[in-house]
Amino acid sequence: METIVRSATKTVVISPDRPFVIIGERINPSGRKKLAAEMLAGNYERVKKDAIAQVEAGAQILDVNAGLGVANPHEVEPKVMVEAIQAVLEVVDVPISIDSSVIPALKAGLEVAPGKPIVNSVTGEEERLEAILPLVAEKGAVVIGLCNDERGILYDPRERFLIAKKIVERAESYGIPREDVLIDPLVLPAGAVQGSGRHVFEIVRMVREELGCNTTCGASNVSFGLPGRPVVNATFLAMAIASGMTSAITNPLDTQVLLAIRAADMLMGHDENCTNWIMTMRAMEGGKEGGAEERRARRRERRRRT
Repeated sequence: METIVRSATKTVVISPDRPFVIIGERINPSGRKKLAAEMLAGNYERVKKDAIAQVEAGAQILDVNAGLGVANPHEVEPKVMVEAIQAVLEVVDVPISIDSSVIPALKAGLEVAPGKPIVNSVTGEEERLEAILPLVAEKGAVVIGLCNDERGILYDPRERFLIAKKIVERAESYGIPREDVLIDPLVLPAGAVQGSGRHVFEIVRMVREELGCNTTCGASNVSFGLPGRPVVNATFLAMAIASGMTSAITNPLDTQVLLAIRAADMLMGHDENCTNWIMTMRAMEGGKEGGAEERRARRRERRRRT
């Protein structure tokens, strides 16, 4: 099954038969005080730089989050969401994932995001389903279905799968085909929930086999609070890909994460002639050589001056 996402000029296909799709996570002010302050003040230069850097590193889609943690999000976040998306589209032409828990911000984002964007996200809560799915259907967008509901976070993988099934069926009732629903199994921190990674892998397999849907997740959640986060994130993503996950919201600027994804693609047979893996390694080796040459030049300059 193929999930097709589009910008004004580019098409991205998410499918178990294609390379893993990276959705860049960096345009998110949560936990980034400077970025939040800049976005609130209408300064989007850092947003633009993050957009360019992520696309250059390999992100095919960019997640744009406007969660500023302000007291009046319904008044502030729609405006910030629109401005952030517009800033991103000034410098890159990839599809957009509109990321907000504030429904007016999702609606505002859908009005300015071109092509066929992603709405991130809807849960299994009745109120959210009734409010968000009509917006998705009207735009003809893709929606991420997050596996929780009114009961909060559930730890039983089967229970989370049943929420996914409910979201898919409800989406279809609004005319949204299941190929336009990306299921997020809900990644919980491994340091707090033993076996959280295994639960995700189980849900991914159930979603693929029983619903036929593609999947995504906020990958970095798995390592929250742990040392060595890049290693944990990279290992988790490689194992998730082997389980059938087809995309993730993650940081393509993290070298270990990017290498794990490229290697997993190659080993899964989604990298013809190992081309992407070879090109990635050559680019990184070239960067190291360039950095070494710069260091040698600086040393020569210091010697010249002494």
